[in-house]
Amino acid sequence: MDGFINKLRSLDAYPKINEDFYRRTLSGGVITLVSSVVMLLLFISELRLYLHAVTETKLVVDTSRGETLRINFDVTFAALPCSILSLDAMDISGEQHLDVKHDIIKKRLDAHGNVIESRQDGIGAPKIEKPLQRHGGRLEHNETYCGSCYGAETSDEECCNSCEDVREAYRKKGWGMSNPDVIDQCKREGFLQRIKDEEGEGCNIYGFLEVNKVAGNFHFAPGKSFYQSGVHVHDLLAFQKDSFNISHKINRLTFGDYFPGVVNPLDGVLWTHQTPSGMYQYFIKVVPTVYTDVSGHTIQSNQFSVTEHFISAEQAHFQALPGVFFFYDLSPIKVTFTEEHISFLHFLTNVCAIIGGVFTVSGILDSFIYHGHRAIKKKMEIGKFS
Repeated sequence: MDGFINKLRSLDAYPKINEDFYRRTLSGGVITLVSSVVMLLLFISELRLYLHAVTETKLVVDTSRGETLRINFDVTFAALPCSILSLDAMDISGEQHLDVKHDIIKKRLDAHGNVIESRQDGIGAPKIEKPLQRHGGRLEHNETYCGSCYGAETSDEECCNSCEDVREAYRKKGWGMSNPDVIDQCKREGFLQRIKDEEGEGCNIYGFLEVNKVAGNFHFAPGKSFYQSGVHVHDLLAFQKDSFNISHKINRLTFGDYFPGVVNPLDGVLWTHQTPSGMYQYFIKVVPTVYTDVSGHTIQSNQFSVTEHFISAEQAHFQALPGVFFFYDLSPIKVTFTEEHISFLHFLTNVCAIIGGVFTVSGILDSFIYHGHRAIKKKMEIGKFS
């Protein structure tokens, strides 16, 4: 056993320095204290990095197919009443969602931005009291109501029981409703009166859209939309106005769910109307994003970049539809964010590197100061230092 211990002693790679060959100095003490503080600070920094997760970013080709894209929005129009504001969505696959009402909430706002009324769009209808029947007479006792579509019905059995039904029938025919007062349903429901009552009001519209994961657009514009000769148009005759103020503020716009670190560049953007009428356009590039936290939970979402453009009525020769348009396209590249902890061995390696590095640098510095001081002192003793 003694022989094995002696062999271990002979393998000692760190020879000990005899006390006769080293000397305590003031500079050595100062360097020791400074080195200890530096080592402590670097160790704390490394420990914090070890305890907190780091995010690794990768770019991969997006091979997903057949998915949908959820668009969350919250937009305030300072001078467009809720009764005339509509939302449409369409994409390059040919799918269209005209005058979207489901999952949409509208808030009427006064001139100061205070909420007057909040309602889900398209819900509720007025009580029918002896309205005009499709055949021309008035509703009688125990008779089922079937309102006229005023020539826009597609079959003899089709009924238009509300002003909205008549407008929808006109939209399908590609007709514009020039005078709602001649429509019994609109007159009974006070369509024009409601528009007049909301004159000078604003509207906050928010909700979400579920669309195909392909390029497309959605837009907020006055009037009910329809197609005429293959062109997407809005019926603005019923409002009897020459121009519309499309000043707006985007409170929130996201493509997908929130994840840590996401930046939505349009949140809080305000645009104030300067010309009589026009079309405001946002061109958006959507980048699919996958975020995975340290527990393995995955969030499928998106980031986006945006550019803006405005077309006034004068520039478009009165062909521009007044409204706010969002044109979006999807990137073929997907970004993945993965949160992970640094391994303990990596942490241990860094700690050893900190200790060894600081010891080495401080030793070099101490040796330089010590030998420099001795050389200066020796020259002073022989009178050669000046």
